[in-house]
Formats: sequence, C-alpha cells, structure tokens
Amino acid sequence: MKKLYLDAASNGCTAVYVKDAEVVPAGTTISSMPVKMKNREYQKYAEEYDICFIFDDHIPALPFYTVPWVDLMATDSRGGYIGTIGAGCDLESDAPICYIDRNRNCYLLAANGAEFLKRAPDWRSRLERYEGIVFYNTRDDAEKELTFIPASNEPSGHACMSI
Repeated sequence: MKKLYLDAASNGCTAVYVKDAEVVPAGTTISSMPVKMKNREYQKYAEEYDICFIFDDHIPALPFYTVPWVDLMATDSRGGYIGTIGAGCDLESDAPICYIDRNRNCYLLAANGAEFLKRAPDWRSRLERYEGIVFYNTRDDAEKELTFIPASNEPSGHACMSI
C-alpha cells in the first residue's frame, strides 16, 4: 500500500481517506490558549515544573516540520517543546505526549494527557527516547523525500474526505 502525507499544518485538516493508500498527517502546529485562561494553576506548572503552556500572547516560531504531525502545547526553559503525536492537543485524549529538545531529539513523555499531568512534577526523569518522529526544516524539505497529497486536493477544516 502506498503512503501519502497530508499537511495538517497548513490547512487544519487532520484526516483524509484515499483509496489504496495510507494517509499520514504531517507537520507541526501550535495549540495556544487565550490569554484570559492564564491562571495560578498554569503559573504553577511554569514555575514548579518548567512546563510553560503556550498562550496567544507568546506563540513561539516553529523551528521544524515533523512527520507524523506534532501539535505543540508547551515549552520549557531549555528551548524544548511538549506536544501530542498524531493528534491535536487535548489533555483528555489518548494521544501520546512527547518532548522535543532544542537539538530535535524526541522523547515519549506520557502515554496520554492524564498521565502527563500526573507525571508533571518529575517529568524530566521519565523521558524515554522516541524514534517515531522525523524532523525537517520545512515542508519543502519533507516534499523532497515524501509524497504529499496535492494542495489542490487538500480539504480545509477538520473534516475528512475521500479522494
């Protein structure tokens, strides 16, 4: 079965069905929260655990493009990122949580959002190397090695479609 890639970063679509192909969502996105949601609990995560959730008033520039899709929700003081693999950030979902350090090394942080929150106090001591993410500088670099669904066929929004 052929493998095709869907750029989840450029259009917000995360799933497409293509007959006789496996479609893999690709790219790196950021799930930021409205500034009005900042509160003491988020400040506690930042100060005590070095988990700085991303808010709309401080969105970092994306330094890489990932395959599969990684949705970033937090940073740390060491230049790293925390996010979900293959799904949008939702701490109530079963999507695995990863940590990407500033050198583009990826680590599995938790099996899901609930486990991530439980592990927050000592998350750095629980990192397990994860080789399932490939890093590119840009989508253009990824396109040199991978076959993407043509932009003219990519849907917009979070809906699924068949092509």
